[in-house]
Amino acid sequence: MQLADVRAAEAADATTISRLLAECIRDSYAEILGEIPTRRLVSAQCALPRIRAEIEIPGGAPGWLGWLVAAGPDGTLLGAVAGGVPVPGEGELYALAVLPGSRRAGIGTALLAATSERMRAYGATEQRLTLPADPDPSLPFYERSGFVALDGGTRRSRPL
Repeated sequence: MQLADVRAAEAADATTISRLLAECIRDSYAEILGEIPTRRLVSAQCALPRIRAEIEIPGGAPGWLGWLVAAGPDGTLLGAVAGGVPVPGEGELYALAVLPGSRRAGIGTALLAATSERMRAYGATEQRLTLPADPDPSLPFYERSGFVALDGGTRRSRPL
């Protein structure tokens, strides 16, 4: 298991988060979704101005709990997660990405645990997510973490 320090993202992390997300999306979805839908997903999810703004929201927007990052011993960012509690009692996982070369080393599990803890602190008793594709390459990870299908499609949920 690779050790990683999970911490709140800082403004200086925005560019790295943007690149990390884009790399993860391309690696995971290019073959499943195809070139144009993958480009659209990268454009929508990885825009640097958006990530900068999300990191710098003072005190957080209603329901937004922010970005967390996992850094390796040398400070290199290995993964990132974003989430919030947009509806009382319901946490929402907006993004979770781990660099392809760092997967299966406990980074995703550490990020999910940290954001889940934040959600519980804000009253969430359930956690939800929407996967970009069905089937999705991250589905085994989420199933091992206790997520089950909500609607037979890409929505998943688990109790916190």
